[in-house]
Amino acid sequence: MTKFEDSYIGNLRKKIGKDKIIVPGARAVIRNEKGEVLLIKRKDTGRWGMPAGAVELGNSVTDTLKREVFEETGLRVISFRPLSVYTDSKYSFEYPNGDKIQMFALVFLVDEWDGDLVSETDETSDIGFFSLNDLPDTHEVYLETLEDLKNFNGELIVK
Repeated sequence: MTKFEDSYIGNLRKKIGKDKIIVPGARAVIRNEKGEVLLIKRKDTGRWGMPAGAVELGNSVTDTLKREVFEETGLRVISFRPLSVYTDSKYSFEYPNGDKIQMFALVFLVDEWDGDLVSETDETSDIGFFSLNDLPDTHEVYLETLEDLKNFNGELIVK
């Protein structure tokens, strides 16, 4: 696991500060046999979201998907398919530390996975599967992804 300071984004931040940057990344939608969705509670914001992260130099977006899911959940991704792409400037965000980003997120529906869930990592403080009708305090962009999941017909959703 790469520490933030040593990551591509961390090194970029050392040069440009907190200015808004475009960050390409991957997000995972993982469901259990009951149809509940896996959410992680982020330490930086205190809110719930899906396993996700930024692409590192030398990695593909699918490498990123597998790495982030494993680092944040302990699960290994076996098979997946594209669900949606978020590129609009409305997907901008400011982290509690003042770093500003515009996301370029590729979202994947993870069809098959294995492993044991870990409840806490360097980036997360809790984890669990939740019914779409009973979600914890979840960031709006992830709620939009869950709406897209409900409407998913196998065709990539582009926003």
